[in-house]
Amino acid sequence: MTTPFNDTMLKAIRGEEAGHVPVWFMRQAGRSQPEYRKLKEKYSLFEITHQPELCAYVTRLPVEQYDVDAAVLYKDIMSPLPALGVDVEIRKGVGPVIHNPIRSKHDVEKLGEIDPEADVPYVLDTIKLLTQEQLNVPLIGFTGAPFTLASYMIEGGPSKNYNKTKAMMYSEPEAWFMLMDKLANMAIRYVKSQIAAGAKVIQVFDSWVGNLNVEDYRFYIKPTMERIFEALRPEGVPLIMFGVGAGHLTKEWSELPLDVVGLDWRTTIRDARGMGIKKALQGNLDPAILLSDWDTIESRVKAILDQGMEQPNYVFNLGHGVVPEIKPETLRKVTELVHTYSKRS
Repeated sequence: MTTPFNDTMLKAIRGEEAGHVPVWFMRQAGRSQPEYRKLKEKYSLFEITHQPELCAYVTRLPVEQYDVDAAVLYKDIMSPLPALGVDVEIRKGVGPVIHNPIRSKHDVEKLGEIDPEADVPYVLDTIKLLTQEQLNVPLIGFTGAPFTLASYMIEGGPSKNYNKTKAMMYSEPEAWFMLMDKLANMAIRYVKSQIAAGAKVIQVFDSWVGNLNVEDYRFYIKPTMERIFEALRPEGVPLIMFGVGAGHLTKEWSELPLDVVGLDWRTTIRDARGMGIKKALQGNLDPAILLSDWDTIESRVKAILDQGMEQPNYVFNLGHGVVPEIKPETLRKVTELVHTYSKRS
């Protein structure tokens, strides 16, 4: 018997009656799951993502185990960069390491373009496989945003201050905007291919753009983001924006042609609504709270739901990704709590 398609997240984003508040967790696929940890003893992240059957399995696991209302494709924002000529390695305990960092306009000029069908067929095959398996919830595809991708490419890896990135942005604007254009082109093509393969929702991760002030965001970043979302708008799928420590940019994001503004735990849902934001909101429990006792978790989840449910266009999530120490049982209980509490209210 075919399981009915669960479209609560799609309905909630549109502001329609969904029956309950939908919930999914960033980084729900992998990390804290014992099945995933066992796979990681044998395969690297890139090796898993290059095997569609294995990647589809990892993507599907949290839907089956937690009863969440969406699946998020298991991959990394670095996945498309090798197609541009970026030599990237995901180093355990460090994160992405770029072996040929961008240092000049000449380096930017050497970057290639992505042909998703030729360069990342395994990503598209994973999406198609999940569609063929009749996944009963929307599949979320995603891409990294140009600033965040550029920060890794310029710094050579994770950074605490993004000094090299900002230095290029301020002192070499021609190289900077060329890089933004190249990464925007990549994001547009990459996302369109995911949608064509079957992704029902897209989230754009600008994880580190919160390090910029509003004035710099408006000048150096926002025009590029407008171009990306305007290009994706005709595809007809909900578009979500998310970043960390970016509460001061929330209003800027709400002006972009997207559907959902994702919040981390530093900005409350009520505060965001107080800014006059009418678009759907997503968020925003601090992941660290899920390492606490259940009474604390329950009270915090309910407090966030009380704010989120003041308007119908709301999706529950964490304010960042699941950390490895969070128990799968906790995620299952939180999902059940969100569903039951929002049905009663």
